[in-house]
Amino acid sequence: MEFLSPSADPMTAIPQLTHWLSDSGPAHLLIETSGSTGRPKRVVLSRSAVMASVAASARRLGARSQWLLAVPSSYVAGVQVICRSVTAGHEPVVLEGPDFAAAVAAAVAARPGVTLSTSLVPTQLHRLLAQPAQVEALRALHTILVGGGPVDPALRASASAHGLRVVATYGASETAGGCVYDGRALGGVTVDIGTDGRIRLGGPTLFDGYDGDPEATAEALVGGCFVTSDVGRFEEDGRLHVLGRIDDVVISGGVNVALPAVAARLREHPDVEAAEVLGVDDEEWGARVVAFVVTAAPTDEADLRDWVAEAHPRSWAPRQVVVVPDLSLLANGKVDREALRRLV
Repeated sequence: MEFLSPSADPMTAIPQLTHWLSDSGPAHLLIETSGSTGRPKRVVLSRSAVMASVAASARRLGARSQWLLAVPSSYVAGVQVICRSVTAGHEPVVLEGPDFAAAVAAAVAARPGVTLSTSLVPTQLHRLLAQPAQVEALRALHTILVGGGPVDPALRASASAHGLRVVATYGASETAGGCVYDGRALGGVTVDIGTDGRIRLGGPTLFDGYDGDPEATAEALVGGCFVTSDVGRFEEDGRLHVLGRIDDVVISGGVNVALPAVAARLREHPDVEAAEVLGVDDEEWGARVVAFVVTAAPTDEADLRDWVAEAHPRSWAPRQVVVVPDLSLLANGKVDREALRRLV
C-alpha cells in the first residue's frame, strides 16, 4: 500500500495535503503518533476517514472557517487544521513565530468577513491567556479547539471569562483527530465504555490499522471500534467524561490513585503554573506518586500535599514533588512524560 506522510514543514505539508484532498495520489495518510507514553505507532488513515472528520467538525461548529495552523503539520491535529481550511476553500494561515496576535491580525486583514479558527493544546492556550495582547487576538477567532490533553476547569473558566469560544476535543490519530467535542460525539461517531472502563470509539473516522504491526492493529480494532487506552464514564447529561489513561490509575500503598485528578488539583493551587503527575516504580509503595510542578513562587512540598488532600483522599497526595523550570514538551505540545520520568 502506498502512503502520503505529511511533512513537518507546513509550507510543504499544505500543498501536499491540498493535492491529496483533490483525490490525487495515495488514498491513505501515514501519521506517526506522538509517543508521549512510549513507542510511537504509524497510523494509516484513509482519505474517506479524514474527510468524514472534516465534514462532521464543520457541521458541529457551524462554520467553514479559515484555519490558523499553530500545531505541527505532521501530526493529526495539524493535518486536520490544513484539511478543514482547504476543504472550506481557504488557504491555511501559518503561525511562523511566537507572535500569535500578529498572525491573527494579518489573516483578518487579508480576508475580512471570513471566520478564523484554530486548534491548540492546553499549554498553548494557558500561555496565550497570560498575555493581554494575545487574548485580544483570541477574541477574533470563531472557535478555539483544544485537544491533546485534559482541559482543566480553571483554564476553561479563564477562557470563558475572556469571551472566547473554546471547544474541548477528544480523539486520537486513530480517529482522524478529535471526534468528541465537549463530551458529545460528532455526527456518525459512536462512543461506548467497555466492561474494563475503556473508551471505545467507532464510526467513519476510524483508521485502517497500524503500518507493519498487525498484532497492535488486532488489539486496537475490535468489533469495528477503536479500543482506546483511556478510561471514561458518561455524565448524567450523556456527556463523555475522560478520566485519564488506563495506566494513569496507579496502586500506591494499596490505594488506587487517579493521577490526572491529582494533577488537576495541583494546577488549581495559586502558586502552581503547570503540573504533571506520574507513577514511578517504588519498592516500598509499589508506585510512588511524583508531582512535577512549575511554580510562580517558592512553594512548600507539605503545602502542596495538604492542598491535594483538601479535595481528595490524603493517600492521593504526591510522595515526591519535583520543581522544574518548565514541563518538557514533545513537538506537538504534549507533555513528554518519559523525559519527566527520567528526572527521578
